[in-house]
Amino acid sequence: MTNTAQTLPSYAGESVYVGIDVHKHTYSVVARVNHTEVKRWTMTAEPKKLGEQLHKFFAGATIYSAYEAGFSGFGLHRELVRQGIHNRVVHAAAIEVAANHRVKTDRRDAHKLSEQLEAGRLRGIRIPSEAEEQRRLLSRTRAQLVRQRTQVQNQIRMKAHQFGLIAAGDRRQMTHSFVAELLAACPADAFQQVVKAHQAIWHALEHEIAHLEDQLKTQAAQDPYEATYRSAPGVGFISARILSNELGDCSQFANERQLFSYTGLTPSEDSTGEHVRRGPITKQGNTHLRSILIEIAWRAIGDDPTLRAFYERIKQRQGSKRAIVAVARKLVGRIRAAFRHQELYRIEPLESVA
Repeated sequence: MTNTAQTLPSYAGESVYVGIDVHKHTYSVVARVNHTEVKRWTMTAEPKKLGEQLHKFFAGATIYSAYEAGFSGFGLHRELVRQGIHNRVVHAAAIEVAANHRVKTDRRDAHKLSEQLEAGRLRGIRIPSEAEEQRRLLSRTRAQLVRQRTQVQNQIRMKAHQFGLIAAGDRRQMTHSFVAELLAACPADAFQQVVKAHQAIWHALEHEIAHLEDQLKTQAAQDPYEATYRSAPGVGFISARILSNELGDCSQFANERQLFSYTGLTPSEDSTGEHVRRGPITKQGNTHLRSILIEIAWRAIGDDPTLRAFYERIKQRQGSKRAIVAVARKLVGRIRAAFRHQELYRIEPLESVA
């Protein structure tokens, strides 16, 4: 009797490089060996099943894989690692795109990942522990609700503009008392109902934000890193929670370059011959950190005279935007130094700085 079962090729002893394009319901997978695409397939988005398939198709091989950071989080990464696969999660901006290959398809994305992984051109991002992810839920969810509150306030403002209740140059903050004025100025039933509906959502969001802030206060009281972060200029209660939840023990970063990369504050570089031009930040890294560090930096230059002098010096040459990014880098670098020396942040006297 003839055996018609398909025999899988042997990859024992080989290195296999796998690119995974992750979607909510499916994975598009491309595998390369010795600079050649050897297999591609699409499957349901099941981390455990993907790991099992990779071991089945490439038994005896050393398997390396990569996928883009995104909505799917790190569950897939942790499962692949648990199964002995060398996975890395990469920032989308770190994936090279050829000028003539701008069309985006699942297979092409997976192919780029596998190709660049094999060439050693993909650098993985830092993977938080599950405990770190749990701590971040509080500060990240609060930030999300604050954005939603702002959206609701803007929706009320737009409706007031629509009926001429707010002048084009009116920059007053949207408060509940301001809304009361708008409602009094326009008694029309539809306007009243719509604005009050938005205001009810606003009240609900404020209630949940306050509840999360209570939880963050409890978290702060138990956090060994709280005092160090709060000692830095420009850092308040909420920003300290974000920094601590996103960075943890800042001394974990081997050097400032690694820290700047993780925080998304690394300047882009265009090097030709002997000339090195530094441009805007690459915007890779942790977006939650990048935005809060810029916000902190603006406050810090009012509290720390050495940072203010540094800002003014850079501003004269490169403008305020690049200057404040440079301040944010210097500030987080000093925070890391405080952690390394196990001391609070110290503001240096201006005359001690050359």
